[in-house]
Amino acid sequence: MRNTMKVAKWEIKRNMKSKSYLIGLFLTPAIFLFFFMMPSIFGGSDDDATSTTVLVNDQLGVYEQMEQTVEQSGFDWELEQTDVEEANIREALEDEENTAYVFVDEHALEDGVVPVYTSEEMDQFFTNQVQVLEAPIQAIKLEQLGLSDEEMAVVSSGVEFDETTAGDMEANETEGSAKSDGIGDNPMERMVPGAFALAIMLSIVFTGMAIFQSASQEKKDKIAEIILSSLTPGELMQGKIFGYFVLGLIQVAVLLVFVLPVLVWRLDIPILEYLFVPELLLLMAIAILGYLLFASIFVGVGATMADMSTAGNFQGMVMMLPFLPFIFIGPVFNDPSGFVAQLGTYIPFTSPGVLLLRLSLMEEWPWMEILIAVAILVVSVWFFMKLAGKIFKTGILMYGKNATPGEIWKWIRA
Repeated sequence: MRNTMKVAKWEIKRNMKSKSYLIGLFLTPAIFLFFFMMPSIFGGSDDDATSTTVLVNDQLGVYEQMEQTVEQSGFDWELEQTDVEEANIREALEDEENTAYVFVDEHALEDGVVPVYTSEEMDQFFTNQVQVLEAPIQAIKLEQLGLSDEEMAVVSSGVEFDETTAGDMEANETEGSAKSDGIGDNPMERMVPGAFALAIMLSIVFTGMAIFQSASQEKKDKIAEIILSSLTPGELMQGKIFGYFVLGLIQVAVLLVFVLPVLVWRLDIPILEYLFVPELLLLMAIAILGYLLFASIFVGVGATMADMSTAGNFQGMVMMLPFLPFIFIGPVFNDPSGFVAQLGTYIPFTSPGVLLLRLSLMEEWPWMEILIAVAILVVSVWFFMKLAGKIFKTGILMYGKNATPGEIWKWIRA
């Protein structure tokens, strides 16, 4: 273990002095922030893009009630009074964008019709949103009937229809109180820790892909014999895996320092409150198991390459393994509990990514499936570590050419 830590420290120090690693360390959060901020930089602020100007010609004295209703609704409206007459509305709307005129007069009480005129460029949701102004007008009509305050409250309270299908009832009977097993009913409350764990896994895995280059570079420079004269191939392999794990965590730390404050500032959700939950520990464990699985494969196959520039099709296919979960993105989003999503959970190479995505979308966590998937990951990590050790032991000292799949199979069987 002592030699393993020495190798890990050496890999960390060597990469921290590398210009390419340092550039990537700060370039990654810079690229993320650029694409995150790009809509506001080139398209103006969100307020300018979505704000709707609503001008009310009020002849019934209900403007204050309308103002209170709009404030409670949370719509991004700029509500103002106007003296523009309905006959002059065409001239008033000329060259206007995202603007509406509402005329509240006696016709609203007699006929129940409120004229609304909008500009050509209009928020697509405005037609539904404007219905909220019905409540103040309805209150005036009830007041004219001479009802008491209690009677008006009962009449205006409305009735809510809570729809429950037969399938919902059957699901409620089988699940019982299982709703307490999830992170929460708020989708963002579930997605924040899942997205954080997935970002950690991807950052560590992408950093760990440099193990390919590290092993092949030592073979190319012919210093592998010197290194192996003072430690075993297993210690060298484990040191590389642990060293690049720490380098990946450093990348994550830098990403959080620059990106997290911007997310807290720009997004109107309590990210920190959603992030630091007990379930995050399980998600982090899944992410780390995913890294160990891919890192063991990378370090083993990297030892079979004489030079990164001459990597064959086999080595190139191995580097694509971390991207396999993207095949399941569509089916998982459509049905996180479906057969395809479950299948991706049990395949070792797709299990970490698919499982993190499923747990970010599901209200109730399937704990039995989680335990099975974690057990498969643990066994897979142990199995591929063993295989990688055999491949690394022989491949790190082989020079001149890349190993073929047949040769690698012979090393495994030996």
